Amino acid sequence: MTGAALLALISLGTVGGAHFLSRARWTWRAPRIGIALWQALGLCWGVATIGALLGLALLPYRKGVLGGLPGLYDDQAARLGAVQVAALLGAISLAGVLLVMLMFAVVRVFRARRRHRALLALVSRRDSSVPGTLVLDHPGAAAYCVPGVRSHKVVVSAGTLELLDRGELAAVLAHERAHARERHDLVLLPFTSLRQVFPQFHLVGRCLDAVELLIEMAADDRARHHHPARELATALLRFAAARPAAAPSGTLGVAHGDIPVMARVNRLLEPEPVSRRMRLAASVAVPVIAGLPLLLLVLPH
Repeated sequence: MTGAALLALISLGTVGGAHFLSRARWTWRAPRIGIALWQALGLCWGVATIGALLGLALLPYRKGVLGGLPGLYDDQAARLGAVQVAALLGAISLAGVLLVMLMFAVVRVFRARRRHRALLALVSRRDSSVPGTLVLDHPGAAAYCVPGVRSHKVVVSAGTLELLDRGELAAVLAHERAHARERHDLVLLPFTSLRQVFPQFHLVGRCLDAVELLIEMAADDRARHHHPARELATALLRFAAARPAAAPSGTLGVAHGDIPVMARVNRLLEPEPVSRRMRLAASVAVPVIAGLPLLLLVLPH
């Protein structure tokens, strides 16, 4: 019972951790560490919740979670009572729903990208002033990337070319290429699918919003390594004033109304470095959070 109870406590703890992390502002100073913490927390919740249900179901075998599975198979669940059967069905159902919804999100995103790539082939053009970038003849402000397995496409509108000067445009393009290089689309997928599984829980939506913001900040950091931070900040303000539409489904855009642009601008203009102690503590916390429930699955209870 100890292992199942610990896994249940860890599962509840991750909910509290998600509430705390969704409101934390120190992660803005080190967005990559914040993203890693969110990934560890999400993995911890899934493993701990499913593991707690399995641990309860396999209590009659007294060998822990993984140790009890052979016994469950050998006697065809003959030792399980009604509570254990319900816990086993709950674990299987939760694991199945999470996996199916993740696969559904992957398929939907890839289909959306394929359709958008086909559309871009028809309506976009090349421009010598922005090599390696597709241009859409549209007066509105737009800049986004279409990630891909083998290649990616960075797209800007004609309105963006008129809105930004050369330095600002270069910073925006660097931001979009950072999204593609670091595969931020893959980081978002599990959180997007989790919101589809639990749309009624506001905390899940806040978690997704927090990860989206950290991803934008991580791309900002990569861009300012090669371009002045003020140019990117000015570009973000120009985009915000132009009220750009949200990026198409399956893509990642530089700025839209759902992302707090001023938070990004402020950290670009007045960066606050993370202390070495905090960076070390967060770096240690990531493997501990991700690994603890996995360890409890393996150990006999």
